[in-house]
Amino acid sequence: MKHLKKTLFVLLMVSLVLSSSFAAGSKEAAAGPLTLTFFETMTSPSRTAQIQEVIAKYEELNPNIKINLVSPPYEQADNKLTLMLNSNQELDIIEVRDHTVKQFVNNNKLVDLTSYLASWDQGDDLLPLTMAAAKTVDDTAYLLPQFFFVKGLFVRTDILEKYGFTSMPKTTEELYAMSIAITNKAPNQYGFGFRGKGSAFKISDILILSDVTNISKDNIYKTEDGQFSFSTPAARKAVAQYVNLYKNAVPSDGINWGFNEQVNAFISGTTPFLVQDPDTVGMVAGALDPSQYTVIPMPLGKSGKTYLDYGFAGLGIPTTSKNKDAAWDFISFMVNAENNADFCRTYGPLPVHTSTYADDPYFSSGVYKSWETEMASPETYVFVKYPLDSPKYPAWSQVQEQSMQALLLGSSTVDATIAQWEEYWK
Repeated sequence: MKHLKKTLFVLLMVSLVLSSSFAAGSKEAAAGPLTLTFFETMTSPSRTAQIQEVIAKYEELNPNIKINLVSPPYEQADNKLTLMLNSNQELDIIEVRDHTVKQFVNNNKLVDLTSYLASWDQGDDLLPLTMAAAKTVDDTAYLLPQFFFVKGLFVRTDILEKYGFTSMPKTTEELYAMSIAITNKAPNQYGFGFRGKGSAFKISDILILSDVTNISKDNIYKTEDGQFSFSTPAARKAVAQYVNLYKNAVPSDGINWGFNEQVNAFISGTTPFLVQDPDTVGMVAGALDPSQYTVIPMPLGKSGKTYLDYGFAGLGIPTTSKNKDAAWDFISFMVNAENNADFCRTYGPLPVHTSTYADDPYFSSGVYKSWETEMASPETYVFVKYPLDSPKYPAWSQVQEQSMQALLLGSSTVDATIAQWEEYWK
């Protein structure tokens, strides 16, 4: 009996030890690496692959952290992110865009990153424009911008040379005159790569409103003294000149051109002037020899300035994240000067660090020199904002497109069109 009790005791102890070991092992396995969920919105196969490369570098340096990248189709991404945030699903890092930041802040979905930026060793290296974009809403840094889209003028230098033009247009007046002159040189030769659809106002506004001397930096559709920008005498004349440009330097179907049609016309040589963002460089460089084209700063209006919109996107942390410090660690890694320059070099837009333009020849020479010039001359190349926080802004693109097309086709007048725009923004 004694022997039986002793055996039972030993078996009980072994059982307890094994149970304890199993529980400890299970707990350790459950803890495992910390997983952060990263939702991207500007998805494309090549861009997603770039993000995955950055993630792989980060995970190699931080083996206890795994990044789960969510990459929905581009057309669905913003809506899907909004739904996930509103239903408080588990997200740690999200891509925030210029047109979504206000909505996310209003719904209390974004963490204030001010303290993170203040303690970041690269915080002082951010461009003034980077901080302005970060503080788009309530003068508070709710995101860390990753890159900028700023307009430049792409020029087919070989076509200008072919038709005897030896200088570049420095003003919109010169651009219009050269575009019209080139159009008359040969059949199927036109001057200007028009944008008729798909946020076409982002191009026409620059060319038209740069004739106005006192545009507000906070709202491109207002002057500093509170007038509606297009109602000024300078803007009225500029709208009429823009219509004249379309009639005399653009193929008739240019009224229906979007991004792809614009770029294709430039590459084919049909139109040697193209207003576009730096992410167009990759497409053009893949099709043309460097000797055939260049990019110059946007021409100046009669004001002696040009007003430039800056599109941007960045990274933010949802208020519902349980891993905010870890999320910031990844964000600061992805947007550090080295990784940000590498990312933008491949993807195409403009980096967010001052040192990149000073130290990296790629962004301070060649076609990117034009954007460095624009960034470095704020009194001449004035960065202005669209009224992104207005409830009327989301529908504006379609309203402007329809009314502008009516004007270009002759079924409306300059004054009637401007009156329609002013009424819309009241």
